[in-house]
Amino acid sequence: MKVLLVGNGGREHAIGEAIKRSAHNPELVVFANKNNPGLMKMADVYELTDDLSNTDNLKTLAEKEKPDFAFVGPDNPIADGVCDFLEGMGIPAVGPKKTVARVESSKSFARDLLVKYDIPGAPKFKNFENMDGIAEFLNELGEGNYVVKADGLMYGKGVKIAGEHLMDFEEALEYAKECLEACGKCVVEEKLVGVEFSLMSFTDGKTLADMPPVQDHKRAFEKDKGPNTGGMGSYSDANHLLPFLTQQDMVQAQEISAKMLEALHKETGEYFTGILYGGFMVTKNGVKLIEYNARFGDPEALNILPILKTDFVDICRAILDQNLISIKVEFENQATVCKYVVPKGYPDNPQKNAELDFSDFPEDAIMYYSSVNEKDGKVYTSGSRSIGVVGVANTITEAEAIAEKAVQSIKGNIFHRPDIGTQSLVESRIEFLKNL
Repeated sequence: MKVLLVGNGGREHAIGEAIKRSAHNPELVVFANKNNPGLMKMADVYELTDDLSNTDNLKTLAEKEKPDFAFVGPDNPIADGVCDFLEGMGIPAVGPKKTVARVESSKSFARDLLVKYDIPGAPKFKNFENMDGIAEFLNELGEGNYVVKADGLMYGKGVKIAGEHLMDFEEALEYAKECLEACGKCVVEEKLVGVEFSLMSFTDGKTLADMPPVQDHKRAFEKDKGPNTGGMGSYSDANHLLPFLTQQDMVQAQEISAKMLEALHKETGEYFTGILYGGFMVTKNGVKLIEYNARFGDPEALNILPILKTDFVDICRAILDQNLISIKVEFENQATVCKYVVPKGYPDNPQKNAELDFSDFPEDAIMYYSSVNEKDGKVYTSGSRSIGVVGVANTITEAEAIAEKAVQSIKGNIFHRPDIGTQSLVESRIEFLKNL
């Protein structure tokens, strides 16, 4: 068996590892736009391209290697229709087609579906194609009670929140204008107050197989300070809940995802296949939907894939055969903590091409290479998150200690968030919800 993997970040390193763990012993063909040392080590073929959405280069590789199926990792090639392109070549792809991938690539499309198909969990919102009516709607929501979102893909940084990034109506209007210039549309919605979590599900378009929930940390610095990033780290719990989540919260999130899956098929006639990833928030009024993504989260995939017990290739084949219902998707009952090592200055002004030294990296932690470049056997920082480090243990506290020790062993012009997965941060989430 031969599997084609599109992508080369930390998420794809984790996916590649899950593919190579399979009892089917597949060959791994990687289509990448950077030299990821971890993926290069495990790949049977590693093909570099200028752009992951370059279908000419992808076609040449696919015709030569003739993979049995493909897995498309990142959001951009999915949004650009790479899964459609591969299917057109007769190569089944795990990943949604362009029309249903709009659940991520167009926030206005996703929000409209919530209203049209009566899906619970929506905040009050309006979609805009120009500045007409934005000031009035901001006033209606009230000072400090709004969020402005770019409609398209913005690498996890397209959302600005009143009181955190937007200090007054003027700044909100200015950002709305930027969003309209960048994407042609923007979404303005009420600010939700609560605690966020990610729920990712394998899906064949009819059946959802949920993964354990994960909490990601978007802000760059300790205690959730600083600018938004692609995600500085995340944790999951051994009981496949989170310390602040109830079973009822999970049921509400699962119900929203099931209804969204149904709505996508009704709206487009296309089944959404691959990974449906919901960003949710527990509020005093129940679970609300922040957004959907059409692929594995990064860092969330780094938490989830190491504890996946079921053969990943079997899951992929069941998705492609639209027979996911026949597979029992199981995970180890272990906690995980992921911490990302990032270049100094990230995200606004990251210092590139700084050498990283892993000579003291401990054996009990897992390392995933992300946005790095390998040259002459040495690894250098790039413009984004460099290394995802994961601790796996019986408790969050033990997993955090493993991850923290491993992160501190890496030398270079880098930083990380030491508070991710710590007892004090986890307890602050529980306390916050109690006081809502």
